[in-house]
Amino acid sequence: MESDFIFKHIKPDKSIDEFVEGFWMLRNICGGEKPLVVLPDGRIDLFFSRSDTEPFHITLSGLETCPEEAILASGTVMFAISFKLPAIEYIIGISIANLLDSATYLPPGFWDFHEEDLRDFELFCNKATEQIQSLLTKDSDPRKQKLFELIYSSNGALSVQELSAKSFWSSRQMNRYFNHQFGLSLKAYCNILRFRASFPDIKEGKLFPRESFADQSHFIKEVKRLSGVSPKELNRNQNGRFIQFSSLPSK
Repeated sequence: MESDFIFKHIKPDKSIDEFVEGFWMLRNICGGEKPLVVLPDGRIDLFFSRSDTEPFHITLSGLETCPEEAILASGTVMFAISFKLPAIEYIIGISIANLLDSATYLPPGFWDFHEEDLRDFELFCNKATEQIQSLLTKDSDPRKQKLFELIYSSNGALSVQELSAKSFWSSRQMNRYFNHQFGLSLKAYCNILRFRASFPDIKEGKLFPRESFADQSHFIKEVKRLSGVSPKELNRNQNGRFIQFSSLPSK
């Protein structure tokens, strides 16, 4: 159940909202381990966390293309920065293609963050915002900027051909960029965003396509591929196992 943990979300300052979707905090208050299935949501997350069984550590997670079974350890306190894809090039400064469906530990003291920064979520957000602002030293490529505006505003509903025509960037070049930088094709990423946009409706029992899926069969197939279960089973969500951090209500 979502009552087993506390979740809080803060939107980014306008100066960085092209690159940052938001900051969020998660605390496990259930008194023990909490099994979860984390669903793909198209974000890159930088985690700062500790628990009763694990010391403070910093983790960079790549894009997820399938459901991931996880255990939220007892006493977990997790602060995170959720990045939009342009942040990888303009803030993180590396390719994350090798992190598809995986994550990597970052060095202690990355961005000068330490365990004491988990004491106050708002101060953490302010510190992270200042760090991100300091790293934005070059302007975005206009083609990439337009492409990501279209992707996010449409929730991935536009075809690769439409994105190419509107961003004045060939589909071949876009796919080369996505595969090199993120480890998957542009179409695969858009499919994840469409699934993410449909998740709130599924939670409410609206088990029919609303995000430009071809038909009901296509919708069911995509939901099964990205969540591991049918829309009906995802709606039941027994024991609150299935979560998308991007759709959790802030408390």
